[in-house]
Amino acid sequence: MTTLRSRGIPDAEHAVHLLRQMLRVRRLEEKCIELYSAAKIRGFLHVYIGEEAVAAGVMEALEPEDAVVATYREHGHALLRGVSAGAILAEMYGHAEGCCRGRGGSMHLFDAATRFYGGNAIVAGGLPLAVGLALADRMAGRQRVTVCFFGEGAVAEGEFHESMNLAALWQLPVLFCCENNLYAMGTALGRSESQTDIALKAAGYEISAWAVDGMDVLAVEEAARRAVDAVRSGGGPHFLELRTYRFRAHSMFDPELYREKSEVARWMERDPISLLQSAMQAAGRLPDKEWAALQADVDAEISTAVGFAENGTPEPVSELSRFVYSDRPDDGSAGGGGPEEQGTTAGKGGAAG
Repeated sequence: MTTLRSRGIPDAEHAVHLLRQMLRVRRLEEKCIELYSAAKIRGFLHVYIGEEAVAAGVMEALEPEDAVVATYREHGHALLRGVSAGAILAEMYGHAEGCCRGRGGSMHLFDAATRFYGGNAIVAGGLPLAVGLALADRMAGRQRVTVCFFGEGAVAEGEFHESMNLAALWQLPVLFCCENNLYAMGTALGRSESQTDIALKAAGYEISAWAVDGMDVLAVEEAARRAVDAVRSGGGPHFLELRTYRFRAHSMFDPELYREKSEVARWMERDPISLLQSAMQAAGRLPDKEWAALQADVDAEISTAVGFAENGTPEPVSELSRFVYSDRPDDGSAGGGGPEEQGTTAGKGGAAG
């Protein structure tokens, strides 16, 4: 395997940017663990520590008009897509200043402005949504790409096979990114799949697919750019199997009895942040002072985000039915009437209907 260190750092400025992006995700997730342990974040929490190179590399290949669909381990995807750390943390606090007004929480981040369409708590639930978004773009003649992130556990679901088939049959502009971290919750890949080469499964649907070292952010970016360019130019769906590893348990409730600590330790030797940092320093591209300043900047960003979330406010009880039902006309009739007559939520920062 060609390693990051042996390949070298072709563009130091861009490499620093990628390092910053990965570090932003790492520090956000570390803060989420801290806040969860302090009972300030409740519900379920799944962190992305160890997998940062995947989101950082793929996002670099996208344009603002492209769409992103993710899983319930999506904090890093949302952050790197452009959702602020403050809006993400406020959402986890359940505050109205969150990206979903505090109604979605950790697993359901959403932001229409950045075309980030979740956050989905259902395993494989994002795959049909991505196919639908890509179909809409194709029918409208738009040169957009939809990127769908999902774990290898989704491969065992019917939605995976349905989505692969339709995307290939209709030659849709979608890039499937399988984040293969080897464990679907506590089930090892080899215990659930007779064929563990996920890229080969996608190729069985006549989709261009290949595996990538998901711990090497430069390799991920290179593969993502190649795939996105092909999809955007009319090459049909593409598939990346990004072989990565989560350093933390599946969720904060997971006792992690299904894998040995020695296995985790081996994978941590390939920490994507440390790999890039050490390669840059070995090449003389990252002086200690610059690395320290970068860390300080990221820490300041996360600290500001925590303050924003802490100072947020829960929605009043009187507002809790908003966005659940469409607003009715003032006269109580079921008939039409425009937004002026109905007072729809579309005029209040929400979506009517």
